[in-house]
Amino acid sequence: MEKIGVNIQLSAYVSHDQPFRQLFRNGLETYIIRLQVEGESEALIDGKMVTVLPGDMLLFPPGEIYDLRIGEKQSPLGHSGDYFVMCTGDWVDYWWNKRERPKKIRIADVGKIHSVWQQLILEQRRLDGGNAEILEALFKALCLLLDRAIEEAPVTSSASLLLALKMKGYIEEHATSVIRLEDVASHAGISLTRAVHLFKAQFGYSVIQYAKQIRLAMALSLMDNSNYTLERIAEECGFGSYTYFHKVFRERYGVSPGVYRRRE
Repeated sequence: MEKIGVNIQLSAYVSHDQPFRQLFRNGLETYIIRLQVEGESEALIDGKMVTVLPGDMLLFPPGEIYDLRIGEKQSPLGHSGDYFVMCTGDWVDYWWNKRERPKKIRIADVGKIHSVWQQLILEQRRLDGGNAEILEALFKALCLLLDRAIEEAPVTSSASLLLALKMKGYIEEHATSVIRLEDVASHAGISLTRAVHLFKAQFGYSVIQYAKQIRLAMALSLMDNSNYTLERIAEECGFGSYTYFHKVFRERYGVSPGVYRRRE
């Protein structure tokens, strides 16, 4: 079988706490896959602006007008965070055409997707641009996981979604502090047992796992954009100690914080 490839133009996790707009008025030149994980945004779909909430995935092929807006309708925390990848290639064409793909769809089991997406981003960030075969393998794994998440997406009531988002907002607001499951449940006005099961069912990962994801995202940002010591970053991001930060970071990214920071 002839090898068919992938060309990744850009892949990243971005967090916005200021108004932002991304507009391709004349149509995209690449595919774009975008997963909302924090806050909310708006996207132009079928001629109207539609709210995009955590767990919503946007899928746009080349040639489509793309208009993403953040900050016109602020989320409760006034910020938005998402993973995205812009790509082309024969394999992407093949994958895209395997099924009909709506421009916005809600997915399940996003915890595993986060992990693969983060590995894809880190590989592309390498000084040598990343190993092409590893990048292609990670991207293909990501696309296949997205397909499975779509197939397994649960039917969730709007009331449950609102409760889950309320808990998510509390976690985002208190991520740098000690988070007690009892406080998260109390904030949503439901029992501890229901809160634990509802959050996991809605987002595919636990309250504590989500808090770690937020703290790691904050740590990556500080490591890339500040001169803080790693010990201070661990403290600022709510890890409590550098030892724990080192353990969590290495488990997630496969390298220590020190090695990651020295990559450049």
